[in-house]
Amino acid sequence: MNATKPGPLTGLRVLDLATLFAGPLAATLLGDFGAEVVKVEHPAKPDPSRGHGPSKDGVGLWWKLLGRNKRAITLNLSKPGGRATLLRLAATADVIIENFRPGTLEKWDLGWEELSTANPRLVLTRVTAFGQFGPYAHRPGFGTLAEAMSGFAAITGEPDAPPTLPPFGLADSIAGLATAYAVMTALAARDRTGEGQVVDMAIIEPILTVLGPQPLWYDQLGHVQPRTGNRSQNNAPRNTYRTADGDWVAVSTSAQSVAERVMHLVGRPDLIDEPWFATGADRAAHADVLDEAVGRWIAARTRTDVLAAFEKAEAAVAPVQDVRDVMTDPQYQALDTVTTVDDPELGPIRMQNVLFRLSATPGAIRWAGRPHGADTEAVLTELGLTTADLAALRAEGAL
Repeated sequence: MNATKPGPLTGLRVLDLATLFAGPLAATLLGDFGAEVVKVEHPAKPDPSRGHGPSKDGVGLWWKLLGRNKRAITLNLSKPGGRATLLRLAATADVIIENFRPGTLEKWDLGWEELSTANPRLVLTRVTAFGQFGPYAHRPGFGTLAEAMSGFAAITGEPDAPPTLPPFGLADSIAGLATAYAVMTALAARDRTGEGQVVDMAIIEPILTVLGPQPLWYDQLGHVQPRTGNRSQNNAPRNTYRTADGDWVAVSTSAQSVAERVMHLVGRPDLIDEPWFATGADRAAHADVLDEAVGRWIAARTRTDVLAAFEKAEAAVAPVQDVRDVMTDPQYQALDTVTTVDDPELGPIRMQNVLFRLSATPGAIRWAGRPHGADTEAVLTELGLTTADLAALRAEGAL
C-alpha cells in the first residue's frame, strides 16, 4: 500500500468534532482514502476513546486505530475565540461531523445557520443516538441502546436465555459506515447543486436496516422473529460444532446444493431424500436431526481434518477464531487485512487495514492516532492565525 500516493478523497477537508464512536469512525473511513481530517477536541476533555479499553505505556490503543489519518487540534467551542476559530475552519472545510446533543451547537451560535453562512457548500453531519427530532431526541444515548431498541438483542442468544448485547460497539460501527456513505451522498448532491446540506444520522436506524425484513414480516404476517441461538429459521444445518480436539467450526448451508454436499460428506445422504429437505425453512424445522448428523461427524475429527474435508467437498465451513487466530490466518495475511503501521509513540503496531481495496486510487494508513492537540499550532497557523492570536486563544481557555 502506497501511503504517499493521493487517495480518491484527496482535497476533501473534514472537521471531526465527534466522540465515541460512530462519528469519529466515519471520519476515519474518509481519512483512510485521502481526506484531510482535522480532529477537534476540547482542551481539557479529549475524546474518551483515548482512554477507552487497554493502553500501553499510558497510550490508549483504541485511539491509535480510531484517530489514524487525523490531525489533532484542541478548541473550546463554548469560548468566543473558539467559536470564531471554528467558523474560520468551517469556511475551509467540506464536511463537519459532530455528535453533540441536539441544540448544543445552536447554544454556542454554531448551528446550521451560522455554519452555512460561513460556507454555503458545507455538509454538516449530525450523528446522535435518536436523531435531531422526536420524543427521544434530547435523551443521552449510546450504541448499546440502539442494539436493545432495534430488535437486535431480542433475537440474539439462546431461546431460553436472556436477550444478548454484543461485547463491542456494533450499532456505533454500523452507524459509522452509514455515516461515511451519507457524507459521500451529500457531497455528490453538492457536486450537482453547489450547495451543502445537513445529514441527520440516528444510530438507532442503520442497525435496524441490517436486521433485514423484520418490520415487513411483522406488518404482513404478524411474525416476530424469536431467539434461535446459532440456528437459523431459514436454513439448516447452520450452527457451530465442536471438533475432536476441542475447537469449534461454523457451518452454513444457505444454498440447497451446499446442504446436499454436507449430508453426503457426513455420511447421511439418506436425509436428502426426505420431503422436508427440499427447502431451507423445512430443513430448519428439522434442525435437531441435521445437527445431530453433522455434529456427530465433526466431533469424531480434528479441526484440521474437518476443514480439509469440507473444502474438498466444496461445502461452506469456517473455524471459530479469536484474535490470535485472526492475526495468523493465511487469508487475512494474503489480503493484508491486519497491517503494520509505524508509530512514533509505540513503534510498529498492527491494526485493521483500510476497509476495501481500490485498484487505481487505493486508501492508506498514513499515521496512527496522534497525541491530544499535537497539530493545533500547525493547523491554526495554516489558517492564518499568528503567534499573538494563538497566545490570546490560550489565555481565553479556547485552546
